[in-house]
Amino acid sequence: MKKSSGILAITTAAFILTSAFAGCGGSSTSGSSASSDRQSGAFDTAKTISVITRESGSGTRDAFVELTGVLEKNGENESDNTYSGAVTVNSTEAVITNVKGNDAAVGYISLGSLNDSVKSVNVDGVEATADNVKSGDYKISRPFNIAYKELKGVAEDFVDFILSSDGQAVVTKEGYVSTSENPAFKSKMPNGKITVSGSSSVSPVMEKLVEAYKAINSGAEIELLTTDSSSGMAAAMEGTCDIGMASRELKDEEADALKSTVIAKDGIAVIVNNSNTVSDLTLEQIKSIFTGETTEWSGVIE
Repeated sequence: MKKSSGILAITTAAFILTSAFAGCGGSSTSGSSASSDRQSGAFDTAKTISVITRESGSGTRDAFVELTGVLEKNGENESDNTYSGAVTVNSTEAVITNVKGNDAAVGYISLGSLNDSVKSVNVDGVEATADNVKSGDYKISRPFNIAYKELKGVAEDFVDFILSSDGQAVVTKEGYVSTSENPAFKSKMPNGKITVSGSSSVSPVMEKLVEAYKAINSGAEIELLTTDSSSGMAAAMEGTCDIGMASRELKDEEADALKSTVIAKDGIAVIVNNSNTVSDLTLEQIKSIFTGETTEWSGVIE
């Protein structure tokens, strides 16, 4: 009986000491809300923003900086004010990989390349979707162009396919906006090889178009080279490829040397890590992030 009373006394004393410790702020659940958020796995808005951008020559970068105001124009002079501390990568896949692997990162990619490994944010309250690009409600959008000196044989037949209802059905299926209402495709069945080169943003849908066309005309061989928009236009001008791809409007010197056709319209999705709680950014906030004016997520997340 006495032994039992002793155990009860020790247990009671321990409870009193524990309660007193908690009352003095010793509990593991006390402290700042930021600390609590980090322990619970919530996104830490105090983190420095890691800006991911594309390389010079990328049509996606050219279109993005112009549409968001990161590109400053003063008469004929232009200045790309992308943050000097940004991480520069040379493909759509590299942007996705960097954002997926860094919870504080932000980047931009072709809407058609968006997947579940990252999250797109609304821009001025509008979701990045093909329908919103088509309606004009989503403001960060651009054309997918192909350009060439002349078309003949397989090249001419392939372009006819792209612009036909059959080719545009492929464009729509891949998540882009159709730009042509031509009738169904009837191939002339030419034989030969052509080379298509350029933008890494246009390349995924072009790969699907090549597959669909070759299913109709097995006598055609089409080599697809993924580089960037400027390289694609240069190759078309130099004659080292038959068709160049650009995910932007052609520059004056390119337009003077080449004929061009819009094959689709695409949105540029602003992407963040899936753990990031941001869901909407204004164009001004996007500009502020990509010029380095806003450096912490707390500056754009309430």
